[in-house]
Amino acid sequence: MALGPGIPCRDDVKVVTNLTINDPNISTWLPTTVVQPNPLELNGDSRSNFPFIRFLTFVYLPIFAIWTVAMVVGDRWALFIPNGFMSLVMAAGSFVAGSTSMGGGAVAFPVMTLVFDISPTVARDLSLMIQSVGMIAASAAIVIIRVPVEERTLLWAGLGGLPGLLIGYEILSPVLEAAVVKTLFASIVFSFGLMLWWINRHANRFRVTGIRRFGPLVGLELFVAGLMGGIISGILGSGIDIVVFSVLVLRFGICEKVATPTSVILMGINALAGMCWGGINGTLALEAWNYWWVCVPVVAFGAPFGAWCMSYWHRMHIVRFICTLIVIQYVSTLLILPQTPLLIIWNIFLVGFSLLLFRLFYQAYKAHRTGFGGMRRRSGG
Repeated sequence: MALGPGIPCRDDVKVVTNLTINDPNISTWLPTTVVQPNPLELNGDSRSNFPFIRFLTFVYLPIFAIWTVAMVVGDRWALFIPNGFMSLVMAAGSFVAGSTSMGGGAVAFPVMTLVFDISPTVARDLSLMIQSVGMIAASAAIVIIRVPVEERTLLWAGLGGLPGLLIGYEILSPVLEAAVVKTLFASIVFSFGLMLWWINRHANRFRVTGIRRFGPLVGLELFVAGLMGGIISGILGSGIDIVVFSVLVLRFGICEKVATPTSVILMGINALAGMCWGGINGTLALEAWNYWWVCVPVVAFGAPFGAWCMSYWHRMHIVRFICTLIVIQYVSTLLILPQTPLLIIWNIFLVGFSLLLFRLFYQAYKAHRTGFGGMRRRSGG
């Protein structure tokens, strides 16, 4: 479900088209749109619970049934004894994956590599494998619950993400050192968190629900964003979600409540492609498969549940939640990972370069926005 481009994003509105109003604060830039209270955003509306129950019935229960049969046929129940701790990790990771742009790998990768000292290759494989279940299930929930997404971004960024995934998976991942990979992930995400906090110093900044004046150049930008995000996903098991989310929010001014589910669907598609590629080529680690089997029922529920909760949250709650997770992740990386002079320089370079890039995205958006009459106004909510 996508709302019309240029519509201001508020946390308490729905869009009704083909109506004309005289309010200059609205009609200046969109004369045929009026906003009304959105019943799905009001607390206590039982109608919003029905789609999630429908998801549980037609999506989760079939997944759980298939998983149960596979566990019985393969006699895999004993896998819970040495690997059960990963179910707890993924319970948190899947909720974060569905409710934010961070992706399950954003929790799983640093926890596995930093806390449990699992190799980055196994962590990458498991991140892709587990998100191919959790994020696809969350995507189904997003569609069923009818959460707004930026549909054109799904097409163009998704097309870029597939070759990027292969580049990261087959070419870059085998040659990068583990410490470099861990720092790369933490530094880029931390830089985005700083920029996200900075642009949201004022809660009522102007936001829209769709990209205005979508053309070939915009499609190319999204393709490149998907390509870069796919490369990071191929290395770390997660990345296209946070990259595309940052481009949507900073470059195009898209509301976080629209950019988040869009990034969730993209990550699900990218992860599923990565799992299929690794499965066909037989490169997925056996250790990752053992973890995967004990986590499937957890993530198949946790990620959609996170997406459902996200549809209720105020936009600023999402922003604060993301920023808090990013800070915790970055600080824990610095504390757990042994720091060398070269690694510190690499960290500083990544943070500085990423901040500059994100800043340029935001400056380009502001220059584009102020080129239209009335676009300096900020939307409430």
